[in-house]
Amino acid sequence: MAITKQQVINVLKQVIFFAKQNNIVDLNMVDDLVVKEDEISMAVIFPKLADNSVPIVSNSISKTLKAEFGNHILVDITPVAEKDRGLGPLSGVKNIIAVIAGKGGVGKSTVAANLAVALAKAGHSVGILDADIMGPSVPILFGVEGEQPGIIERQGKQYMVPLEKYGVHILSLGFFVKPDQALMWRGSMINNAFNQLMKDAEWGNLDFLVIDMPPGTGDIQLTLGQSYKVRGTVLVTTPQRVATADVRRAALMCRQDKLTIPLLGIVENMAYFVPLDAPDKKYYIFGKGQAMLLAEELNIPILAEIPIVEAISESGDSGNPIALDDSSIIAQTFAQLVTNLQTELNK
Repeated sequence: MAITKQQVINVLKQVIFFAKQNNIVDLNMVDDLVVKEDEISMAVIFPKLADNSVPIVSNSISKTLKAEFGNHILVDITPVAEKDRGLGPLSGVKNIIAVIAGKGGVGKSTVAANLAVALAKAGHSVGILDADIMGPSVPILFGVEGEQPGIIERQGKQYMVPLEKYGVHILSLGFFVKPDQALMWRGSMINNAFNQLMKDAEWGNLDFLVIDMPPGTGDIQLTLGQSYKVRGTVLVTTPQRVATADVRRAALMCRQDKLTIPLLGIVENMAYFVPLDAPDKKYYIFGKGQAMLLAEELNIPILAEIPIVEAISESGDSGNPIALDDSSIIAQTFAQLVTNLQTELNK
């Protein structure tokens, strides 16, 4: 009697993928199943092909099928990675954009938050991940302090559901840490927290996932570049030479062979001061020209020059990013930043 596909599926339910505590059929790991007389072929989808479970599960499949249908059965198994099938926790995210600064205090988080809002206003589906583990500020910038993401369960595993405000899906370690709690974590703990925020979240389908990176060139930068497909990086600096020197190091890190993260351009924050009573005047109180020199050196554009305006600080403190205010010249600047960013992505 010929073996049917349904018989094979029923037998494969005996094979357990212990990493997810369920059988490979219910976990939707079996694909392209073909049954021809004495030959059974299939693709088996794993989170990563380098995982030790790949040969274990493959051997278990072969032994289980032969035990049921006879040793003469030819079993052909092709392991496939989730990412190669458009699966996995970030499969619905089209563009991961990392916002990076060489040092703290240059307004990186403010730029990331307003960029996310400006992208959403332009009609894109957007998420923002606050990866500044030691100093998460995105909850303050979006006015969602004290709130916590939801939890759903899928295939026996729990996933975080990001909060949503102003059309942006928001996730931050700040949701899980008390405001007066100081984090004293080693590198491995930081990496684990970052990977959980990335992989154990129900991001859904997003055009853009903006990542507010911690300052410097540390563990999370390496993890991001080596473990995730980043579409590009936005560098944030202030005009001072000391700031551009630090962001230069961050840029060169992105261009190392081990990472190779594309540099999309520079956002010069606090580029000049504009008085409220004289909006046509510009005062370059932190100097001028260093960001342009860096852009020329790296052969990347200046994506935006953001002035010092009191309303930026006020809007951030109140949890209403200034990009929401259509009457603000700063909102127009962030709208132009989105246009320039898309131009670079299209290249």
